Amino acid sequence: MFPGNMNPKQMKQMMKRMGIKVEDIDANIVVIHGPDKEIIIEDPEVSKTVIQGQEMYNIMGGRVKEEEVEADVKIEDEDVTMVAEQAGVTEDEAKAALEEAGGDIAAAIMKLKG
Repeated sequence: MFPGNMNPKQMKQMMKRMGIKVEDIDANIVVIHGPDKEIIIEDPEVSKTVIQGQEMYNIMGGRVKEEEVEADVKIEDEDVTMVAEQAGVTEDEAKAALEEAGGDIAAAIMKLKG
């Protein structure tokens, strides 16, 4: 497993001489938040490696599950007003179209006009 039949203790000493620090992290769960899904890893083995000041995290094992996430879209009042004026509709209709379009102003106007 280790190069040149090197045992783990020798490997750690060699890494230390090279300025590489490895630290095990006690974790019960790791959650990775993405724009449209979350990856949840339960009972992982997590280690942190520091090389020349850069930190890397390694996550292994555990039970993995993915969940879809609805993105929270913040709709500004100015956007609602602009869509309402451009499409010739009420602000309530404009807001509903913006929510359906995920905050995309152009798509909301096209939907209301088309």
